[in-house]
Amino acid sequence: MAHAKSRPRREIVSLARLDIPGGGQVRVEGNLAFVGHLSPPYGTTIIDIADPKNPRILSQIMLDNDRSHTHKVRVMGDLMVVNVEMHDRHFRRKGFQIPALNAAVLAKEGRPITDDEIATELKVPVERVSELRYFGDNGYDEGGFKVYDIKDPGNPKLVHYQKTGGVGVHRFDVCDRYAYISTEMEGYIGNILVIYDLADVSDVKEVSRWWMPGQNLAAGEKPSWPAMQHRLHHALRYKDEMWAACWHGGFYIIDVSDISKPKTIGHYNYHPPYPEGTHTALRVPHRLDGKDIAVVADEEHPHANGQPHAFMWVFDVSDYSNIKPISQFHVTDFDAPWRRAHLDENGDYGHDVYGPGLHQFQEKFGPDNLLYCAWFSAGLRVVDISNPAAPTEIASYLPEPAQGFPAPQSNDVDIDDRGLIYLIDREIGLEILELR
Repeated sequence: MAHAKSRPRREIVSLARLDIPGGGQVRVEGNLAFVGHLSPPYGTTIIDIADPKNPRILSQIMLDNDRSHTHKVRVMGDLMVVNVEMHDRHFRRKGFQIPALNAAVLAKEGRPITDDEIATELKVPVERVSELRYFGDNGYDEGGFKVYDIKDPGNPKLVHYQKTGGVGVHRFDVCDRYAYISTEMEGYIGNILVIYDLADVSDVKEVSRWWMPGQNLAAGEKPSWPAMQHRLHHALRYKDEMWAACWHGGFYIIDVSDISKPKTIGHYNYHPPYPEGTHTALRVPHRLDGKDIAVVADEEHPHANGQPHAFMWVFDVSDYSNIKPISQFHVTDFDAPWRRAHLDENGDYGHDVYGPGLHQFQEKFGPDNLLYCAWFSAGLRVVDISNPAAPTEIASYLPEPAQGFPAPQSNDVDIDDRGLIYLIDREIGLEILELR
């Protein structure tokens, strides 16, 4: 089969911008855009985009405390589903260690542990120890997901709050009936897949679970990896399969033809040597170059200099027992004006700015073979995978940094039925863009 010809370079223009608080996810359904915000007290914003040049906020759900965030959002008909997860979870969960640390000092020295000792032991700023003590004393039991009735998008109504476990729910997927939830659960290490039936929101039922061998500590399993290095980030449904991105465990393909008994039918892992976790695995719904194709996004995080920034993979998945990487796509430093904004003066990662690496692409694949990718400080990249062996950038858009911030932080992207692009920044701002 002949490869598709390279497409000409195209332009992206901005149609509108809303200076709403930074988002973890943007999802477009019909004439509505839904944004899950990263930081409390902001929860979820619903926006009328019927006129894309004049977007209009219809409603904003606010949170009543700063313990949780609801930074992911999905829609199934007249229902909106949002996650509930401990805010700043990687830091705050350190507080769970304090009771044991305190008990050890009491047993040895007959006194309680000091803030300075906690700061040294946990490698945290002493001024934030009181925050960790709160979670050490009180734990965290708010994790889960909430379901809203959005028949009137200007007045969303909470109809169900499903508690899960641990620090709660991260990213997830839904279909017309089921929610495919990535969450921590009691007895497991790291996030697993829990499938819930939402056909009747007055009686939400857990249907099944899937996990990597080694995660089920309660059943006597033992992980072969340190801490939570292998965990489900989230899984996307494709026909009767779930495509599960599992951080440093690579990606798995799960058969859910029997929704009550998910089973693994494929797996590929490239860690080591690659340093960034597997964030998203998306099955392309049609063949390319005579092959079944999947695309995979790694997520940029602070890591040792000299290691590659997160990038996009293209895989031949024609044979689930013999999955093969066939290409990669990177953004080079030459194409990333804010390429060093995440570094301190000495060249080390030292502050909460994500570098010129990939975070996420849109999760609904269209017929044009274009992937719209949020590339943190390198902005939006539109990548043509018509020739899966040679992904090619055909357009890009570099937002200006939020006021007072050293770089753009393009975090998530979606497209609507008109082909318009919705790009959310981690810090502030939703942009509506058009590819011309």
